[in-house]
Amino acid sequence: MNNRSTSLMAAACLALATLSAPAAADGEPGMRIAKHKHPAMQQRSAPLTTAPQKPGSSGVKLQYRLESTPQLGRATVVVLQFDGVTATDGATVRLVADSGLTLQGSSTLALPAGKRSTATVAVVSEAEGLAYLNVFITQDGASSAVSIPVQTGAVAPTLKSTGEMKSTPDGDSIITMPVK
Repeated sequence: MNNRSTSLMAAACLALATLSAPAAADGEPGMRIAKHKHPAMQQRSAPLTTAPQKPGSSGVKLQYRLESTPQLGRATVVVLQFDGVTATDGATVRLVADSGLTLQGSSTLALPAGKRSTATVAVVSEAEGLAYLNVFITQDGASSAVSIPVQTGAVAPTLKSTGEMKSTPDGDSIITMPVK
């Protein structure tokens, strides 16, 4: 190699190094992350929760996420993602909200075969506490049921007691319950 070819190689390496570092061209050091104009786009969505599947179920995989913390009287968006539809005629989904929760929009969905489907539904909490959005999936005659918890406020769920607390002669506490 002579001096001329060494100079050409050095110039080519310098040009290549200059072209491969556009992030440093604006004078800001370090790595840059793309900034979105909309504040909502800057926040990362929470990961999807995978619903458990039971043997003999429809075989359709359901993942879900609540887009925000449920608030009394405000709509909360629930993202539903379905995968594993193998029936040629697809699968059907029926949505039912517990009392204390109102479903906005359609309560039925049709899922195409062989494709991942994503749907968003809105639910409105009418009372503080725990309520469920129930998702019923049917494919080839087999069904699955998944209950998505929607906790509004800090009120913890409580069980209603139908009995009365009494003490035995030995000092043990028991709950007496009426026979129905």
